[in-house]
Amino acid sequence: MADGRRSLFGRFGAFLRRRSPIVVLVLGVVAGIVFWGGFNTAMVASNTTAFCISCHEMRDTVYKEYQETMHYSNPSGVQATCADCHVPRQWVHKVVRKVQATRELYHKALGTIDTPEKFEAKRWVLANRVWDQMKATDSRECRNCHSFETMDTTEQDRSARKKHIRAQEKGETCIDCHKGIAHEYPSRPREKEEVASK
Repeated sequence: MADGRRSLFGRFGAFLRRRSPIVVLVLGVVAGIVFWGGFNTAMVASNTTAFCISCHEMRDTVYKEYQETMHYSNPSGVQATCADCHVPRQWVHKVVRKVQATRELYHKALGTIDTPEKFEAKRWVLANRVWDQMKATDSRECRNCHSFETMDTTEQDRSARKKHIRAQEKGETCIDCHKGIAHEYPSRPREKEEVASK
């Protein structure tokens, strides 16, 4: 088998050496386009809500909660999908997030949160992981739709106006105040359980 593979690569190398650099360049461009098309198709497909809820762990828990929020249904008809909140729009950050998501696939295979009981036991840790990431990126995904610069605080009720102005002055970010906005706020575990889960 190894000889056959070596032979195949040897024949391919000989084929390339017999061709002009232009042909090799064209073949490289075509191969690059095919690779990029496949890669981009996978990126787009994995950013759909249908993809996210294809795992029952998401469909039966956080997706049901999300359906009860303003991000899912509201008077304006604008909907924030899973990817809008959890996947960066900028290409480099998006690729980094997709690589990080392989950890989720690993835990899917292990069955780490494959029952409602296991999910609830891990909910605090999972939520804090997301909140920490949002804090570290200055709530980048929230700011795709919401920003202090475009907020008309005069149209907000007195409490919201006061809090948003103060948050802007203090350099706070969305997730500092808006935890549990699209999913249930998890119960904080007792200290012994929290230490054991780390």
